[in-house]
Amino acid sequence: MGGGLVINGINLHIPAGKFFALLGPSGCGKTTLLRLIAGLEKAESGQIYLGDDNITHLPINQRPINIVFQNYALFPHLDVFDNVAYSLKLRGLPKAIIEQKVLKILESFHLQEHVYKLTSQLSGGQQQRVALARAIVNEPDVLLLDEPLAALDFKLRERMLLELIELQDKLKTTFVYVTHDQFEALTVADQMAIMNHQGQIEQIGTPKEIYEFPVSAFVAKFVGTTNIFSGTLRLDLPEPEIEIPGLGSFKVDASQRKSWMKEKHEVLMSIRPEKILITKKTVPNFSNHLKGTVHSIVYHGRSTQYNIVLGNQMRLQVFEQNEEHFPQEVIDYDNEVHLYWQKENVVILER
Repeated sequence: MGGGLVINGINLHIPAGKFFALLGPSGCGKTTLLRLIAGLEKAESGQIYLGDDNITHLPINQRPINIVFQNYALFPHLDVFDNVAYSLKLRGLPKAIIEQKVLKILESFHLQEHVYKLTSQLSGGQQQRVALARAIVNEPDVLLLDEPLAALDFKLRERMLLELIELQDKLKTTFVYVTHDQFEALTVADQMAIMNHQGQIEQIGTPKEIYEFPVSAFVAKFVGTTNIFSGTLRLDLPEPEIEIPGLGSFKVDASQRKSWMKEKHEVLMSIRPEKILITKKTVPNFSNHLKGTVHSIVYHGRSTQYNIVLGNQMRLQVFEQNEEHFPQEVIDYDNEVHLYWQKENVVILER
C-alpha cells in the first residue's frame, strides 16, 4: 500500500449471520480492514478466514463477498435494472433467470416503479437502495458496507438504518458495517468493535456492553458522552471509594474489582450524563452527591443538556429526559443544583 503501517495486530472474529459494526475515528483503518476482507487490498501478513476457508489470497471474483461503498459506485450510463443485473450477466445466467431475480429484489426494495430509470434520476435514498440490491442479488455470504449512509440527510439516514436492520434480519446474511458515527453503530449492530486512532481494537461486545461498560477512557468518550474524573481508588475502606481532589469521595460498586486494581490506585471515574439526577431539592437514598452551578443549558428536544460548574471549577454534563411539556421544577442559568447518582452507575477505568 505504501506509506507505512495502517493496521497492525488485528485479531477479530465476526459471527456468521449477524449485523457487525466497526466503529472508530476517521483514518483509523476501518475501510482498509473492509477492503482486505473484500480482496481489494492485499495483506502483507496474517490470514483471513471465511468459515473454515482461508481466503487471504483468493481473487476478488472468487470470494462470496460483496461491498457497498459510500458513493454507491453505480454505473451512470445504465438504468436501474442493468445496474442490478450486471453481476448476474457476468456470471452468464440465462436471461429469464436474471429478469426474475432482478425484478424480485427491486420489488423488495420498493424500486419497481424505477426499473428503467437512469440512476442519476433517482434520489439519494433510492440510489442507496439500488446499490444494496446490486450487492445482494448475488446472495453473498458476507455483505460489507462502507459508510453507506454518509451522503444522506438525518431523517433519511434514520429510516434507512431501520430498513437495513429489517433486511439483515430477513436475509440472515453477515453484514459488516463500517462507520465513524456512534449513533449508526449503536442502532444497527448485534455486536461491534471499537478501533482507536492507532488502528487497534479497544473493545468488542454488544452495543449495550460497550456503552454501559467501556473498558477504556477512549471507548467511554468515543461511544456516547461521559464525564471523566481522575482520582484515587480506595479499596482499604469498608466500601470502595474514589477520592477526587477538590470534589470529595464517591462510592463505587465493589463488583467492578479487576486484577489491575490496587489499594490507593490512580484511576479514572466515568459517569454518563443521563445517569445523573439534577434537581434544586435535597433527595435521600443516593450513593453520591455533588453541588454545582448551572453554566449553560442546551435544549435537544427529547432531552436537555445542563453544563454544570463544580466547586473545583471542573465541568460536568447532565442530560435530563424531557418527559413533560411543563415540568414542575424549572432549572435555569446560574441556579445552584444538587447532582445525584448511584454507585452502580460509576465505571472505573485504568488511568
